[in-house]
Amino acid sequence: MTQRWVRFIHDGETRFGTLENESIQIWEGDMFDAPTASGSTVGLDQVRLLMPTQPSKIIALWNNFGALGAKLNLARPPEPLYLIKSPNSYLNPNDVIRKPSAEGKVVFEGELGIVIGRTAKHVSEADAPQYIFGYTCANDVTLADILNRDPSFAQWVRAKGFDTFCPFGPVVASGIDPAALTVRTILNGDVRQDYPISDMLFSAAQLVSKISQDMTLNCGDIILCGTSVGVGSMKPGSTVEVEIEGIGKLSNRFE
Repeated sequence: MTQRWVRFIHDGETRFGTLENESIQIWEGDMFDAPTASGSTVGLDQVRLLMPTQPSKIIALWNNFGALGAKLNLARPPEPLYLIKSPNSYLNPNDVIRKPSAEGKVVFEGELGIVIGRTAKHVSEADAPQYIFGYTCANDVTLADILNRDPSFAQWVRAKGFDTFCPFGPVVASGIDPAALTVRTILNGDVRQDYPISDMLFSAAQLVSKISQDMTLNCGDIILCGTSVGVGSMKPGSTVEVEIEGIGKLSNRFE
């Protein structure tokens, strides 16, 4: 059964629950450890939605989609290539992505996020699905012009780590098959990205397994699966939405 988990503020208190149409079923306990339904509900219009988890880290993939790799003439990587988005970059749904003081082209990257539900260390590929709580929408915002500005050092962390540069949410959807999903990124009402998750070079289970060999993945951590063709720049005043059917739509303005 698919459930769409959210975190929110209501009457000054942070709660979590499952989204059902325009209402939220409030749950008690720990989202990742046998939570119980409280029996109470609240209207979606009565709350402020927060990022649905509080990750200790967000891992972001590079060159994980066949179509983009072919466009950029990149060789298929023998192992996942990834970086870490810093916690200051995390942003709630509907909050504003802020233009950094550093000048350059700011680009959107609509992505699927894998949400970890159990502490994962040295997990096999066969067991990896048991460690996945669900999936979310994310925008891996990047200040593209500084990436290779210094020829001696690629500035991945800086380019992707500015404040507000990693919106995600508004929900974590559990009980869905990621291989059947499609990511759509919409800039000011125009669809700029529309690509299938089935084009991933490393599947969700492979990513969880392989990355857990390197570092422990904690409950609420997110692996951004990488992006595909259609990445583009956004100007201040723009609205960018990342929509994945079966999960939901993440919307943020850029100012």
